[in-house]
Amino acid sequence: MSAPLLEVRDLRKVFPVHQGLLRRQRGELRAVDGVSFDLAVGETLGIVGESGCGKTTLGRLVLRLLEPTAGSVHFAGADLLALRGETLRRQRREMQLIFQDPFGSLNPRMRVGAIVGEGLEVHGLARGAALRARVRDVLERVGLRADAADRYPHEFSGGQRQRIGIARALALSPRLIVADEPVSALDVSVQAQIINLLQDLQEALGLAYLFIAHDLRVVEHISQRVAIMYLGKIVELADSRTLYARPHHPYTRALLSAVPMPEPGARRERIVLRGDVPSPLRPPSGCRFHPRCAFAEARCRSEEPQLTGTATHRVACHVFPV
Repeated sequence: MSAPLLEVRDLRKVFPVHQGLLRRQRGELRAVDGVSFDLAVGETLGIVGESGCGKTTLGRLVLRLLEPTAGSVHFAGADLLALRGETLRRQRREMQLIFQDPFGSLNPRMRVGAIVGEGLEVHGLARGAALRARVRDVLERVGLRADAADRYPHEFSGGQRQRIGIARALALSPRLIVADEPVSALDVSVQAQIINLLQDLQEALGLAYLFIAHDLRVVEHISQRVAIMYLGKIVELADSRTLYARPHHPYTRALLSAVPMPEPGARRERIVLRGDVPSPLRPPSGCRFHPRCAFAEARCRSEEPQLTGTATHRVACHVFPV
């Protein structure tokens, strides 16, 4: 098998917490705590979890928009965390981000052509007529007319604005796109259009996606593999078909039980979790999910489970291992 496009190993991000008049450090927030995974060329890995589980922080660490506390990120064989200056700048052409908010992520004072072409200018890849031609090409590729380049973001609907955001990401011909909940702010019908567009672009251009979301229905539709995150850790990682058909971790089972069934009248057992998500400032000992788990044993309260299993299905659970 060919080498992965992206290799993440034991990635961690700790934010110090300061309190009081003198702003003394009173604790630390472990937003991402020992995450490891690979992403192949042309593959989509879905990252799923509740708000605050660390999935957005993980995406920004991969792009090195945040500096990790520990761990390693290798992209196309290069140690991303060791790059500096112009070398890092050149590498970033191949890694782009699609933002969650199609309204707040576009500068309202810039025309669409300037927004989409800004990266090309910054990296010195195109000027003048060549830049305008490239902008027209990517706008048409995402389903917008070429004359959209002369208009402002407020003249477009939410779905059209997200297409502009996708065009901006495509302009530099990246190999990896981190999509941070790219459809959560859109209507359901528009969500389907954007997901289909992302899949068409992936097939045509060989893109790899790190697709961050909380909607398991969307993730099932677009992802080849899915990673479930809870309080900064991956608790289950499997190919999409296996995870949806045979989930192992109790948290994954609870999430899937809340997904509506597509067939009219179909039912599945609803699993209601007890209690609230613990604070990441004071995570539980042992398995972080044990205070809410109906199957927790004494070992779960004292010993942290490791993500183990097969090449296609791994789970961090003492009670339901693969």
